[in-house]
Amino acid sequence: MNYILFDDASRNNLLPLVFTRPVADIRVGILTIREKWEKLLRTKTFSLTEEYLSEKFPLEIKENNYLINSSIIPDKQLVDEINQLKPNQILKYSDYVIAYHITGEDFNSPNEDTQAVFEEIESKASHVKLNYTWEVFALNSSEIEKDFQLITKNRTSAKISDTNRILGKENIFVEEGAKIEFSIINATEGPVYIGKDAEIMEGSVIRGPFALCEHSVVKMAAKIYGATTVGPYSKVGGELNNVVILGYSNKAHDGFLGNSVIGEWCNLGADTNSSNLKNTYEEVKLWNYPLETFLNTGLQFCGLIMGDHSKCGINTMFNTGTVVGVNANIFGAGFQRNFIPSFSWGAVSGVTYDLKRALKVAQTMYDRRNMDFNETEQNILKHVFNLTHKNRML
Repeated sequence: MNYILFDDASRNNLLPLVFTRPVADIRVGILTIREKWEKLLRTKTFSLTEEYLSEKFPLEIKENNYLINSSIIPDKQLVDEINQLKPNQILKYSDYVIAYHITGEDFNSPNEDTQAVFEEIESKASHVKLNYTWEVFALNSSEIEKDFQLITKNRTSAKISDTNRILGKENIFVEEGAKIEFSIINATEGPVYIGKDAEIMEGSVIRGPFALCEHSVVKMAAKIYGATTVGPYSKVGGELNNVVILGYSNKAHDGFLGNSVIGEWCNLGADTNSSNLKNTYEEVKLWNYPLETFLNTGLQFCGLIMGDHSKCGINTMFNTGTVVGVNANIFGAGFQRNFIPSFSWGAVSGVTYDLKRALKVAQTMYDRRNMDFNETEQNILKHVFNLTHKNRML
């Protein structure tokens, strides 16, 4: 069986996070959506996404193909329903498609014409669908709990050092190679997962639900509230509350970040702060790319959404409900605009970050991690640069 995760119409509402990845590679909880599917399906998956992403996230077609909506977060019952589909059957819920079963000879991208010739099966399984960027942090608590059960079932945690003060030890799982010393961890409100070779430095205070993925670091005296996820190869310090960092990014110094999503290869300068609550206590609006205007989230608490490769200088102040695109370089006094387009330079509207310079910085970051900033990675950023030209003119 061949499983392909396809992006549906909700993809554009998840920009800027998906400028550089399929929807399936968004991290929510401990795992990405793709990792959740692959653990439950027990096999590798492929992607049907934007053409400019297809070299990094390839599509492979075989005789029997199950196309699965990548914005849907799975559970075992849903996986069972999908595996029971016969060729030319479609699994639906309400007004959207969950999955197709298509044979190789009939394969083409899902569309309304495809649906018309398929036998429809209505799903009875519980599931969650990711439709907007803010749902990444809003769903993070329940997803950490589900992923914790999935990852740790029938496994034994590594020992936690006696220098630490622990509450709810039964809800803490530590992978081999992780280091935790002289810290306080409270897992009575939700599980705490510490990944392989991760480190929590002295004096840190952590309340679950919390996930620290492999090779990531919590720096000294950090204060972290749930539900927070720090993706792999990241560093965090200061105060975080309900934050998801996808991976390879740093908020290494003091400053507050709350109800936020940070992409990969980002860096927040020392004493960066993001407001997550308006003084008026009104519901927060966020920039929406397809509508090209601000959309009400229905949330009272909403902070910063930042796309991959973006960075900000020391003492940067982000307004409540700020959206930053891909590869923006942000600096300047006072509060920043609440929509900062991709490849923006400084705090002035309409000033573009030179592409060659931006790519050179990305190359340096990859080199520091001993990773290859290859032609595929460069071409994705070049495409996003051209794709977002009109945003920089706003």
